[in-house]
Amino acid sequence: MMSESLLRVDRACLETLIPGAMCSRRVWTHSELTPPSVSVNESDLVTGLLQALQGFSSPFIFWDQKEQTFRAKTEIRVSHLSQSSLHVLLAGFLYAATCLKLVESIVAGINTSLRSPPTLMGFSNSVSGWLERLRDIALNEEVKFNDYNVAVTPTLLGLTSSLSSLCSGAEYLFQVVRGAIPHAYFESSSAISTAEIAVHVLDYLYKRLDEVCLVQGGEVEGFHVLLQIFAGSLLPYVEALDSWLFEGTLDDPFEELFFSANQSVSVSDAEFWEKSYLLTRVLGPKSNVTLLNQKEGMSGNDSNSVSDKDKEQNNRVLCPLFIKDICKSIVSAGKSLQLMRHIPSPSSEKCGKIQYHGQNDFGNSGCGILLAGRNSFRSTADLSLSEIFCLSLAGLIGHGDHVSRYLWKDETDEWEISPTLALYISGRLVDGTGDRDISALTYSDRMWYKLLVGAVQEKRSIEAKSELQSPCYVSRVKDEKNVLVAEKVLQRLFCHENPVVSVSKMDLERNKNAWNVLNLSQNYCLPSLNDESLLSAVFEGSGVADTGLTGTNYKFGFQFGRSEYLSYQDDTKILETLFPFPTLLPSFQPKLHMSEFLPFQKDSTLPSRVLSWMLKAETRYTPLPVVIMQECLTIYIRRQVDDIGKVILSKLMNDWKLMHELAVLRAIYLLGSGDLLQHFLTVIFDRLSKGESSNDDFELNIILQESIRNSADAMLLSSPDALVVSISSEGSLDRDKDDKGDVKTRSSTRKSRVNNFGIDCLESLKFTYKVPWPLELIANSEAIKKYNQVMGFLLKVKRAKYVLDKARRWMWKGKGSATKIRKHHWLLEQKLLNFVDAFHQYVMDRVYHTAWRELCEAMVKAGSLDEVIDVHETYLLSIQRQCFVVQEKLWVIIASRINMILGLALEFYSIQQTLSSGGAVSAIKARCEMEIDRIEKQFEDCIAFLLRVLTSKLNVGHFPHLADLVTRINYNYHYMSDTGILMTVSGS
Repeated sequence: MMSESLLRVDRACLETLIPGAMCSRRVWTHSELTPPSVSVNESDLVTGLLQALQGFSSPFIFWDQKEQTFRAKTEIRVSHLSQSSLHVLLAGFLYAATCLKLVESIVAGINTSLRSPPTLMGFSNSVSGWLERLRDIALNEEVKFNDYNVAVTPTLLGLTSSLSSLCSGAEYLFQVVRGAIPHAYFESSSAISTAEIAVHVLDYLYKRLDEVCLVQGGEVEGFHVLLQIFAGSLLPYVEALDSWLFEGTLDDPFEELFFSANQSVSVSDAEFWEKSYLLTRVLGPKSNVTLLNQKEGMSGNDSNSVSDKDKEQNNRVLCPLFIKDICKSIVSAGKSLQLMRHIPSPSSEKCGKIQYHGQNDFGNSGCGILLAGRNSFRSTADLSLSEIFCLSLAGLIGHGDHVSRYLWKDETDEWEISPTLALYISGRLVDGTGDRDISALTYSDRMWYKLLVGAVQEKRSIEAKSELQSPCYVSRVKDEKNVLVAEKVLQRLFCHENPVVSVSKMDLERNKNAWNVLNLSQNYCLPSLNDESLLSAVFEGSGVADTGLTGTNYKFGFQFGRSEYLSYQDDTKILETLFPFPTLLPSFQPKLHMSEFLPFQKDSTLPSRVLSWMLKAETRYTPLPVVIMQECLTIYIRRQVDDIGKVILSKLMNDWKLMHELAVLRAIYLLGSGDLLQHFLTVIFDRLSKGESSNDDFELNIILQESIRNSADAMLLSSPDALVVSISSEGSLDRDKDDKGDVKTRSSTRKSRVNNFGIDCLESLKFTYKVPWPLELIANSEAIKKYNQVMGFLLKVKRAKYVLDKARRWMWKGKGSATKIRKHHWLLEQKLLNFVDAFHQYVMDRVYHTAWRELCEAMVKAGSLDEVIDVHETYLLSIQRQCFVVQEKLWVIIASRINMILGLALEFYSIQQTLSSGGAVSAIKARCEMEIDRIEKQFEDCIAFLLRVLTSKLNVGHFPHLADLVTRINYNYHYMSDTGILMTVSGS
């Protein structure tokens, strides 16, 4: 909970008041009975103002806790200044002091609150640094006035000149703090999430940076303040991204990141990729982040890299502006690491690291992804993402250097840095010796270079002394070996058991004579008590005093014997090793940062040094925020995402055999195998022709397995039972209505009523092929459903061709009697067969071959598992459209006419079957002739309609494959001329 003093900050008043108005309202509010005036020395008033700027009250200036402002006592007067002049002089200082005090209160409230997320804590720490720096100005001014060696008379006018930067800086700092923290955070009843707080803070600072980065002169200090605070606030967020991108671990206990884990889905589940980690969405239009993003500012999205639909989706993600365009790629990369860690490949057992970057003349680049163990992936200097960000930021704003080219090496890039630094980075040069070439001398005076080399040296030193840093060097040594134990302790860079030893290391090395005195064994036992006279008085006359009592001695203790004492002494030696010099107190060192004396710590030492340097140094360059994020952060994230994508694609294609499994799906569902399903389909088609139903799943699977065993392509499947067929519960019910509920045409209804085994009955067959994990993430149940839709359509075409071929054989038996009616039958059969054959060729060319070639070409260009899934989805959509099974108006219209023609082929087969079996009766012949005329008329109507639709310039322009279908159907312009005129007379 926020402290009461913080909640009482009058934010509304502070937002509407200017410094003078604020002070006139809060400082110079007189009561009706003004107390008598008190003359004040100007130097004492100046001292009081300096103390107020440091956050302290004085005899003349005090902090009004109720009004949350610094106020001067109303009775003070200065002899040589009028009341109005004094009012004007004090107003600016009191306003600055109030701003600093309010900043201090807000920072204290953040630090003591249990719900403050790491990003807000980082923001608070950075603001605290600037608060201390501004107050140090007042402190130094006070020290100067109190220096007796400097004859300076403090005046209010002089203070106005010397503290102008302090006053402006205090106001600016308070404005930043007031705008960066969401107002809802100060409301105890608010339900604002930590992700909203983090995004609000980062987006506000990012936008403010964009506003001031182009302004030169007086606003450069504002850019300096904003950039340092922005960097400090961003570090916790970057550290969480580092764990996710480099280790595949979501280390986000405060749930600040733009995605969260779904604990109900494990990595082995089929829906892992879609539902395991979900993007955090903006809850509503009144969200703090939504309101902030509606203001003018940088959008953060690259209009050339993302589509409008992606932009709309990304804008709803609760994510900082500068990484919105890559947020999905970040989530995908971490999930890929988890997937690879969960499924070790044979190649990872032989070689624990896959190198994507070759060696240069100066050493290995060190870029690789560990497939075993932690799956960690680091840059050439083995720095974390936050350390790389700070180092790149120091180089960019300090010297305008693009450090990214020195910290990472792509396959096609070359090193653009000195051999000396390259040796530092590769670990071959540790002690700093070696030839310093011209390039090394050029960079040696730059801050980022010193930080990089220093960090690498410290890391290498820690690795070299890892044996000396074993947890406990426990040895039962004698008293004379105490010095040896202490030397072992001091050889370590850092004593984890007693950090004071690390601080006082130099002092201990200079004063070895004091080690014995400081050792635990010398001060563990209490000294003897000087109580001989007390014992003599107590035991006088008892004879005990005559035994020679020398006082109480705790050396052996009252309850221990000699053996227990020796064991106790050994325990003391162990404690002495665990806790060396426990009574040592370090010498006082003002403003000593932890990073200055602790050994190199990941995500701590280097960022702390960079932030401290930014706090003190002047910024030479003021690049745009988008440039800062591109050169210091997103370039590394993109490279990491790309490298993870390369590794997982290699595993998909080589270890997990993705293309082989997709080829199996192609052979099954697109009927690509010549005889894999030949026997099965022949049996099913014959049964349907005879009017026999097959509703037994077990019987169907027996036939299917027999067909697979007798096939030459049986080796495509791991086992015959890998492919299973079932009858859908929906079946072919209610075929009198289409998918939209509209009633079908009269002829279609008559067809379904006359023949219960019509062209649509095969849609009830559902084939199931389970691809091995983790390829199930790509070919999931939804994808199999789409494959079945395409297969259902292809089965219609195959059945139509099958029945027309069978009808032709019956017609060939009666070819001797070439009557006019029989010729009419032959002509209609040829029309139907020509259409079915043309359509079958179109399907094999466009769906089976062309679509597969496009899939293979797109797979080569894919850079991540997400892109592989998108390529496969695009492939499925393509073959669905080319088979006219998508639920879109155009395709539904075309599919209805194609299905009608395929159904007419089935009806023509039924008529020929009737004529060949019992066609001698004249009534039956007449009825068949009427049906033949109806079939021919409906066929011509359908052909005319299809050609009109398919030859539409709009449709052909959007879908070129329709032009190919028109060419095959209208071969030699049989039905329609090249000018678009129908050659046949149609009744439609």
